[in-house]
Amino acid sequence: MGTALIIGASRGLGLELVQQLLAAGSRVIATVRTAEARAALQALGAEVLTVDVADPASVSGLAWQLDGERFDLAFYVAGVMRRQGATTPPTQQDFDAVMHANVLGAMQAIPQVAPLVEAAGGVFAFMSSSMSQIGSVPASNAWLYRTSKAALNMAVAAAQHDYPRATLVTIDPGWVQTDMGGATAPLTPQDSVRGMLATLAGVTDVDQGQLLHHDGRRAAHW
Repeated sequence: MGTALIIGASRGLGLELVQQLLAAGSRVIATVRTAEARAALQALGAEVLTVDVADPASVSGLAWQLDGERFDLAFYVAGVMRRQGATTPPTQQDFDAVMHANVLGAMQAIPQVAPLVEAAGGVFAFMSSSMSQIGSVPASNAWLYRTSKAALNMAVAAAQHDYPRATLVTIDPGWVQTDMGGATAPLTPQDSVRGMLATLAGVTDVDQGQLLHHDGRRAAHW
């Protein structure tokens, strides 16, 4: 089933991606931040690297840790949310936390990982959100998170031009029952990941640089 890289796999959708890919017979390399998460994923059968995507020095070590690898699927899952609306200015601490994890970490990972995806003619996916779509903004809640995911969409769409032999996409997992989505969300992590993997398995050149949804829909507008 090939080799997959999951960046940000300690819990939630990242952990579920590891579990479903391993169950399908894939070799999985996963990144986590803590020794506890590392041990848990190793027990599942994944190969594990310790990387903090919010720390530029930590992310910069991906290239040498992955030297010689080829990825049929790479997935940048790591992300941070702050829920304040536009009546509350973001603090520098919140801005840095969200933008470092959601945007800078991804932009640092792309030049290191995308060539390894190109080598396999694979897919490099980035966890985005329907909240990133500028053409349909129903509220101001989580405006910093919305801004970060819109920036991520642009970063991936731009980067695609430098890696034409890979398919780079952003993908919306839907509203999922995770720490970020809450218990009242309509989708389980299992259903969201199952849908995302099916959608990514069916991408074509037409999808390069685009925002996709977990259920296979393509974003009508950004």
